[in-house]
Amino acid sequence: MTRIAPLPPDQVPTEVRPVLEFAEQTMGFTPNDVLTMAHWPELLQAMLPMVGVIFSPGAATMELKRLVATIASAAAGCQYCVAHNALGLQQEGVAADKQAAIWQFDTHAAFSEAERAALNYARGAAQTPSAVTDVDFDRLKAHFNDQQILELTAVIALFGFLNRWNASLGTTLETLPLEFAEDRLSGTGWSPGVHRPGAGEP
Repeated sequence: MTRIAPLPPDQVPTEVRPVLEFAEQTMGFTPNDVLTMAHWPELLQAMLPMVGVIFSPGAATMELKRLVATIASAAAGCQYCVAHNALGLQQEGVAADKQAAIWQFDTHAAFSEAERAALNYARGAAQTPSAVTDVDFDRLKAHFNDQQILELTAVIALFGFLNRWNASLGTTLETLPLEFAEDRLSGTGWSPGVHRPGAGEP
C-alpha cells in the first residue's frame, strides 16, 4: 500500500524527467519510488548523480555490487528492494545457480570466498546498528582493496536510504519485479507484504 501516491509520469516536473529516462533505460520499467521522489524534485535530482557514480563500472564488479545490494536489502527487511535487486541479478546476467543460491551464499559452491566475505559484510553493514566486526572487516580486506571496499560500502549505504524510503512509504511493487520475485523467490520466505498492489486497501 503506497502511503504517498507516486506522481503520474505525465505530471513529473520537466527538470527531473531525465531521471525517469535513466531508470527506464537501466531497469526496464518506471519505478514507483522514483515517481514518489518526484514530489520533491530537488531530492530526485540529487539522487541521480550519486546512483550513477555508485552503479557505474569501477573497481568492484557490477555483479558483486548487485549481489551486495540484494543481501543488504534482505538484511534491512525491504521486500521492495529485494524484488528489484533479484530482477537486477537476472538483468545483469548473473548465473542462474548463483541467483537461486544467494540466500545460501555462506556455504554454496557457486560463491567464491571473496564473494562470501563481501556478502557477509553486506549482511552486517545493513543492520542497525551495524553488525560488522573487526573479524568481518579483516575477512573482507583479505580479498578486496580499499577502493573496492568503499564501492561496496557505498552500495550498502545507498540501499540503506532506499530500503527505509520504500519500506516506510509502502511503495507498491511494479508488475515486472513483482511477477519476477513471485516466480523466482518462492520458497525463500520473500513476500511482497505492504508492497503488493492494493495491499491495505478496503
